[in-house]
Amino acid sequence: MSRLMHVAHGAYAPPAPARELTVVSADGARLHVEVHGPENAPPVVLAHGWTCSTAFWAAQIRDLAADHRVIAYDQRGHGRSPASATCSTEALADDLEAVLAATLAPGEKAVLVGHSMGGMTLMAASTRARFREHAAAALLCSTGSSRLVAEARVVPLRAGRLRTRITKSVLGSRAPLGPVTPLARRILKYATMGPGSSPGMVEACARIVHACPRKVRHAWSVVLEMLDLDHGVRELKVPTAVVVGTADRLTPVVHARALVAALPQCVGVTELPGLGHMTPVEAPELVTSRIRELVTTYTHAARTEEAAAAAQAVEIKEGA
Repeated sequence: MSRLMHVAHGAYAPPAPARELTVVSADGARLHVEVHGPENAPPVVLAHGWTCSTAFWAAQIRDLAADHRVIAYDQRGHGRSPASATCSTEALADDLEAVLAATLAPGEKAVLVGHSMGGMTLMAASTRARFREHAAAALLCSTGSSRLVAEARVVPLRAGRLRTRITKSVLGSRAPLGPVTPLARRILKYATMGPGSSPGMVEACARIVHACPRKVRHAWSVVLEMLDLDHGVRELKVPTAVVVGTADRLTPVVHARALVAALPQCVGVTELPGLGHMTPVEAPELVTSRIRELVTTYTHAARTEEAAAAAQAVEIKEGA
Protein backbone atom coordinates (compact mmCIF):
# COMPACT_ATOMS: atom_id res chain seq x y z
CA MET A 1 0.00 0.00 0.00
CA SER A 2 1.27 3.47 -0.85
CA ARG A 3 2.39 5.92 1.78
CA LEU A 4 -0.29 8.61 1.79
CA MET A 5 1.64 11.70 0.76
CA HIS A 6 -0.45 14.47 -0.69
CA VAL A 7 -0.88 18.19 -0.15
CA ALA A 8 -2.98 18.97 2.91
CA HIS A 9 -4.34 22.38 1.98
CA GLY A 10 -5.54 24.29 -1.07
CA ALA A 11 -7.15 23.36 -4.37
CA TYR A 12 -5.17 20.12 -4.71
CA ALA A 13 -5.90 18.77 -1.22
CA PRO A 14 -8.29 15.80 -1.50
CA PRO A 15 -11.70 16.45 0.07
CA ALA A 16 -13.13 14.12 2.71
CA PRO A 17 -15.47 11.50 1.22
CA ALA A 18 -19.07 11.08 2.31
CA ARG A 19 -18.28 7.41 2.81
CA GLU A 20 -15.51 4.89 2.20
CA LEU A 21 -15.67 1.19 1.47
CA THR A 22 -13.44 -1.73 0.61
CA VAL A 23 -14.36 -3.61 -2.55
CA VAL A 24 -13.04 -7.12 -3.23
CA SER A 25 -12.05 -7.89 -6.81
CA ALA A 26 -12.35 -11.22 -8.64
CA ASP A 27 -8.99 -12.53 -7.38
CA GLY A 28 -9.47 -11.28 -3.82
CA ALA A 29 -7.58 -8.00 -4.25
CA ARG A 30 -8.93 -5.34 -1.91
CA LEU A 31 -9.67 -1.89 -3.33
CA HIS A 32 -10.12 1.36 -1.44
CA VAL A 33 -13.18 3.21 -2.75
CA GLU A 34 -14.46 6.68 -1.90
CA VAL A 35 -17.93 8.10 -2.56
CA HIS A 36 -18.44 11.87 -2.57
CA GLY A 37 -21.59 13.92 -2.97
CA PRO A 38 -25.33 13.19 -2.70
CA GLU A 39 -26.36 9.54 -2.94
CA ASN A 40 -29.20 10.21 -5.39
CA ALA A 41 -27.16 12.40 -7.75
CA PRO A 42 -25.92 11.34 -11.22
CA PRO A 43 -22.87 9.09 -10.77
CA VAL A 44 -19.37 9.67 -12.12
CA VAL A 45 -16.64 7.04 -11.71
CA LEU A 46 -12.98 8.14 -11.71
CA ALA A 47 -10.06 5.79 -12.46
CA HIS A 48 -6.60 7.26 -11.90
CA GLY A 49 -3.35 6.49 -13.68
CA TRP A 50 -0.04 4.77 -13.02
CA THR A 51 1.65 5.81 -9.74
CA CYS A 52 -1.29 8.03 -8.72
CA SER A 53 -4.25 7.70 -6.31
CA THR A 54 -7.70 9.13 -5.63
CA ALA A 55 -5.94 12.32 -4.50
CA PHE A 56 -5.12 12.98 -8.16
CA TRP A 57 -8.80 13.83 -8.75
CA ALA A 58 -9.05 16.39 -5.91
CA ALA A 59 -10.10 19.29 -8.16
CA GLN A 60 -12.71 17.25 -10.04
CA ILE A 61 -14.14 15.73 -6.86
CA ARG A 62 -14.37 19.10 -5.12
CA ASP A 63 -16.36 20.61 -8.01
CA LEU A 64 -18.50 17.65 -9.09
CA ALA A 65 -19.49 16.47 -5.62
CA ALA A 66 -21.79 19.48 -5.22
CA ASP A 67 -24.34 17.89 -7.54
CA HIS A 68 -22.94 14.49 -8.58
CA ARG A 69 -22.20 11.21 -6.81
CA VAL A 70 -18.48 10.88 -7.43
CA ILE A 71 -16.95 7.43 -7.04
CA ALA A 72 -13.15 7.26 -6.99
CA TYR A 73 -10.99 4.25 -6.24
CA ASP A 74 -7.33 3.41 -5.80
CA GLN A 75 -5.98 1.01 -8.40
CA ARG A 76 -4.44 -2.09 -6.82
CA GLY A 77 -1.13 -1.26 -5.16
CA HIS A 78 -1.82 2.46 -5.28
CA GLY A 79 -3.08 4.80 -2.57
CA ARG A 80 -4.88 2.78 0.10
CA SER A 81 -5.34 -0.35 -2.03
CA PRO A 82 -2.84 -3.07 -1.05
CA ALA A 83 -0.45 -4.43 -3.65
CA SER A 84 -1.38 -7.64 -5.43
CA ALA A 85 0.72 -10.36 -6.99
CA THR A 86 -1.35 -9.95 -10.16
CA CYS A 87 -0.73 -6.93 -12.37
CA SER A 88 -2.44 -7.14 -15.76
CA THR A 89 -5.01 -5.43 -17.93
CA GLU A 90 -7.42 -8.23 -17.03
CA ALA A 91 -6.96 -7.34 -13.37
CA LEU A 92 -7.67 -3.68 -14.16
CA ALA A 93 -10.93 -4.71 -15.85
CA ASP A 94 -11.83 -7.03 -12.94
CA ASP A 95 -11.27 -4.20 -10.47
CA LEU A 96 -13.41 -1.72 -12.36
CA GLU A 97 -16.22 -4.27 -12.64
CA ALA A 98 -16.03 -4.90 -8.89
CA VAL A 99 -16.23 -1.18 -8.13
CA LEU A 100 -19.20 -0.69 -10.46
CA ALA A 101 -21.04 -3.66 -8.93
CA ALA A 102 -20.46 -2.39 -5.39
CA THR A 103 -21.37 1.26 -5.91
CA LEU A 104 -24.09 1.38 -8.59
CA ALA A 105 -27.60 -0.01 -8.57
CA PRO A 106 -28.45 -2.66 -11.19
CA GLY A 107 -28.76 -0.97 -14.57
CA GLU A 108 -27.71 2.44 -13.20
CA LYS A 109 -25.76 4.48 -15.75
CA ALA A 110 -22.63 6.51 -14.99
CA VAL A 111 -20.02 8.54 -16.82
CA LEU A 112 -16.69 6.71 -16.53
CA VAL A 113 -13.50 8.77 -16.58
CA GLY A 114 -9.98 7.40 -16.92
CA HIS A 115 -6.63 9.16 -16.87
CA SER A 116 -3.57 7.38 -18.33
CA MET A 117 -3.69 3.82 -16.92
CA GLY A 118 -7.23 4.62 -15.81
CA GLY A 119 -8.15 5.19 -19.45
CA MET A 120 -6.52 1.88 -20.27
CA THR A 121 -8.69 0.34 -17.56
CA LEU A 122 -11.79 1.49 -19.44
CA MET A 123 -10.41 0.03 -22.68
CA ALA A 124 -9.60 -3.27 -20.96
CA ALA A 125 -13.12 -3.48 -19.52
CA SER A 126 -15.00 -2.40 -22.65
CA THR A 127 -16.28 -5.90 -23.44
CA ARG A 128 -17.24 -6.75 -19.85
CA ALA A 129 -20.88 -7.16 -18.87
CA ARG A 130 -20.70 -4.78 -15.90
CA PHE A 131 -19.08 -2.09 -18.02
CA ARG A 132 -21.77 -2.31 -20.67
CA GLU A 133 -24.49 -2.37 -18.03
CA HIS A 134 -23.32 0.79 -16.29
CA ALA A 135 -21.40 2.96 -18.80
CA ALA A 136 -23.43 5.85 -20.23
CA ALA A 137 -20.38 7.61 -21.66
CA ALA A 138 -16.62 7.78 -21.15
CA LEU A 139 -13.85 10.36 -21.01
CA LEU A 140 -10.29 9.32 -21.84
CA CYS A 141 -7.63 11.73 -20.55
CA SER A 142 -3.99 11.52 -21.64
CA THR A 143 -3.91 7.86 -22.51
CA GLY A 144 -3.12 5.36 -25.26
CA SER A 145 -3.86 1.78 -26.22
CA SER A 146 -0.48 0.44 -27.44
CA ARG A 147 3.15 1.33 -28.33
CA LEU A 148 3.52 3.37 -25.15
CA VAL A 149 7.29 3.01 -24.81
CA ALA A 150 8.02 3.41 -28.52
CA GLU A 151 6.00 6.63 -28.77
CA ALA A 152 7.01 8.20 -25.42
CA ARG A 153 9.13 11.33 -25.65
CA VAL A 154 10.52 11.43 -22.14
CA VAL A 155 14.00 10.77 -23.55
CA PRO A 156 15.02 13.67 -25.86
CA LEU A 157 16.21 11.55 -28.78
CA ARG A 158 14.83 10.77 -32.23
CA ALA A 159 12.36 7.92 -32.43
CA GLY A 160 14.09 4.58 -32.87
CA ARG A 161 15.53 1.57 -31.10
CA LEU A 162 17.94 3.57 -28.92
CA ARG A 163 15.24 5.88 -27.60
CA THR A 164 12.89 2.96 -27.01
CA ARG A 165 15.55 1.02 -25.12
CA ILE A 166 16.47 3.99 -22.89
CA THR A 167 12.81 4.89 -22.32
CA LYS A 168 12.07 1.33 -21.26
CA SER A 169 14.92 1.51 -18.75
CA VAL A 170 13.82 4.88 -17.37
CA LEU A 171 10.12 4.09 -17.01
CA GLY A 172 10.80 0.61 -15.65
CA SER A 173 13.43 1.69 -13.13
CA ARG A 174 13.35 -0.03 -9.75
CA ALA A 175 15.12 2.90 -8.08
CA PRO A 176 13.27 4.61 -5.22
CA LEU A 177 12.06 8.12 -6.03
CA GLY A 178 12.97 9.38 -2.57
CA PRO A 179 11.76 12.62 -0.98
CA VAL A 180 10.15 15.43 -2.95
CA THR A 181 13.12 17.72 -3.47
CA PRO A 182 13.52 20.70 -5.84
CA LEU A 183 15.39 18.41 -8.27
CA ALA A 184 12.64 15.77 -8.03
CA ARG A 185 10.04 18.43 -8.84
CA ARG A 186 11.99 19.57 -11.90
CA ILE A 187 12.35 16.01 -13.18
CA LEU A 188 8.67 15.22 -12.66
CA LYS A 189 7.59 18.47 -14.30
CA TYR A 190 9.76 17.79 -17.34
CA ALA A 191 8.53 14.21 -17.73
CA THR A 192 4.84 14.60 -16.96
CA MET A 193 3.70 18.23 -17.10
CA GLY A 194 3.66 21.23 -19.39
CA PRO A 195 6.24 24.03 -19.02
CA GLY A 196 3.60 26.45 -17.71
CA SER A 197 2.50 24.25 -14.81
CA SER A 198 2.33 26.17 -11.55
CA PRO A 199 4.46 25.20 -8.54
CA GLY A 200 1.28 24.11 -6.74
CA MET A 201 0.36 21.73 -9.53
CA VAL A 202 3.87 20.27 -9.63
CA GLU A 203 3.99 19.87 -5.85
CA ALA A 204 0.63 18.08 -5.79
CA CYS A 205 1.63 15.64 -8.54
CA ALA A 206 5.09 15.04 -7.09
CA ARG A 207 3.70 14.11 -3.68
CA ILE A 208 1.19 11.69 -5.20
CA VAL A 209 3.67 10.02 -7.56
CA HIS A 210 6.44 9.75 -4.95
CA ALA A 211 4.01 7.98 -2.61
CA CYS A 212 3.72 5.01 -4.96
CA PRO A 213 5.95 2.11 -3.80
CA ARG A 214 8.77 1.35 -6.21
CA LYS A 215 7.81 -2.34 -6.49
CA VAL A 216 4.29 -1.35 -7.54
CA ARG A 217 5.64 1.27 -9.95
CA HIS A 218 7.93 -1.28 -11.57
CA ALA A 219 5.34 -4.07 -11.75
CA TRP A 220 2.85 -1.87 -13.58
CA SER A 221 5.55 -0.44 -15.86
CA VAL A 222 6.02 -3.96 -17.24
CA VAL A 223 2.29 -4.16 -18.03
CA LEU A 224 2.36 -0.77 -19.74
CA GLU A 225 5.44 -1.70 -21.76
CA MET A 226 3.62 -4.71 -23.25
CA LEU A 227 0.24 -2.98 -23.56
CA ASP A 228 -1.97 -3.79 -26.53
CA LEU A 229 -5.57 -2.68 -26.04
CA ASP A 230 -6.32 -1.66 -29.62
CA HIS A 231 -9.14 -4.22 -29.64
CA GLY A 232 -10.54 -2.68 -26.46
CA VAL A 233 -10.79 0.71 -28.12
CA ARG A 234 -12.81 -0.73 -30.96
CA GLU A 235 -15.17 -2.32 -28.42
CA LEU A 236 -15.59 0.89 -26.42
CA LYS A 237 -19.00 1.51 -27.94
CA VAL A 238 -20.37 4.16 -25.60
CA PRO A 239 -20.07 7.87 -26.50
CA THR A 240 -16.46 8.73 -25.68
CA ALA A 241 -14.59 12.04 -25.52
CA VAL A 242 -10.79 12.40 -25.57
CA VAL A 243 -8.55 15.00 -23.90
CA VAL A 244 -4.78 15.33 -24.43
CA GLY A 245 -2.05 17.89 -23.87
CA THR A 246 0.09 18.78 -26.86
CA ALA A 247 3.22 18.73 -24.64
CA ASP A 248 2.46 15.26 -23.24
CA ARG A 249 5.72 13.28 -23.26
CA LEU A 250 4.30 10.05 -21.82
CA THR A 251 1.26 9.59 -24.08
CA PRO A 252 1.81 12.09 -26.92
CA VAL A 253 -0.94 13.43 -29.18
CA VAL A 254 -0.37 10.58 -31.64
CA HIS A 255 -2.14 8.27 -29.18
CA ALA A 256 -5.17 10.53 -28.82
CA ARG A 257 -5.52 10.81 -32.59
CA ALA A 258 -5.33 7.04 -32.93
CA LEU A 259 -8.06 6.67 -30.30
CA VAL A 260 -10.28 9.16 -32.12
CA ALA A 261 -9.85 7.22 -35.36
CA ALA A 262 -10.65 3.86 -33.74
CA LEU A 263 -13.46 4.72 -31.31
CA PRO A 264 -16.90 3.65 -32.55
CA GLN A 265 -18.59 6.71 -31.01
CA CYS A 266 -16.05 9.49 -30.51
CA VAL A 267 -17.95 12.60 -29.43
CA GLY A 268 -15.07 15.05 -29.42
CA VAL A 269 -11.35 15.50 -28.92
CA THR A 270 -9.70 18.38 -27.07
CA GLU A 271 -6.01 19.08 -27.65
CA LEU A 272 -4.69 21.45 -24.99
CA PRO A 273 -1.74 23.55 -26.21
CA GLY A 274 1.32 23.40 -24.00
CA LEU A 275 -0.12 21.01 -21.44
CA GLY A 276 1.50 17.77 -20.39
CA HIS A 277 0.37 14.35 -19.24
CA MET A 278 -1.38 15.42 -16.01
CA THR A 279 -4.36 17.09 -17.70
CA PRO A 280 -6.88 16.72 -14.82
CA VAL A 281 -4.44 18.64 -12.60
CA GLU A 282 -3.11 21.02 -15.26
CA ALA A 283 -6.55 21.90 -16.69
CA PRO A 284 -8.98 21.03 -13.89
CA GLU A 285 -11.83 23.29 -15.01
CA LEU A 286 -11.76 22.02 -18.58
CA VAL A 287 -11.66 18.34 -17.61
CA THR A 288 -14.49 18.88 -15.14
CA SER A 289 -16.55 20.71 -17.76
CA ARG A 290 -16.12 17.80 -20.19
CA ILE A 291 -17.37 15.41 -17.49
CA ARG A 292 -20.37 17.63 -16.82
CA GLU A 293 -21.19 17.79 -20.53
CA LEU A 294 -21.15 14.00 -20.78
CA VAL A 295 -23.37 13.64 -17.72
CA THR A 296 -25.87 16.19 -19.05
CA THR A 297 -25.96 14.71 -22.53
CA TYR A 298 -25.90 10.99 -21.79
CA THR A 299 -26.66 10.17 -18.14
CA HIS A 300 -29.61 12.52 -17.88
CA ALA A 301 -30.88 11.23 -21.22
CA ALA A 302 -30.61 7.64 -19.97
CA ARG A 303 -32.61 8.53 -16.85
CA THR A 304 -35.31 10.20 -18.97
CA GLU A 305 -35.55 7.14 -21.22
CA GLU A 306 -35.78 4.81 -18.22
CA ALA A 307 -38.53 6.94 -16.66
CA ALA A 308 -40.45 7.01 -19.93
CA ALA A 309 -40.13 3.24 -20.33
CA ALA A 310 -41.32 2.69 -16.76
CA ALA A 311 -44.32 4.98 -17.30
CA GLN A 312 -45.18 3.19 -20.54
CA ALA A 313 -44.99 -0.17 -18.77
CA VAL A 314 -47.42 1.07 -16.10
CA GLU A 315 -49.85 2.31 -18.79
CA ILE A 316 -49.75 -1.02 -20.58
CA LYS A 317 -50.31 -2.91 -17.31
CA GLU A 318 -53.26 -0.69 -16.33
CA GLY A 319 -54.81 -0.98 -19.78
CA ALA A 320 -54.56 -4.76 -19.84
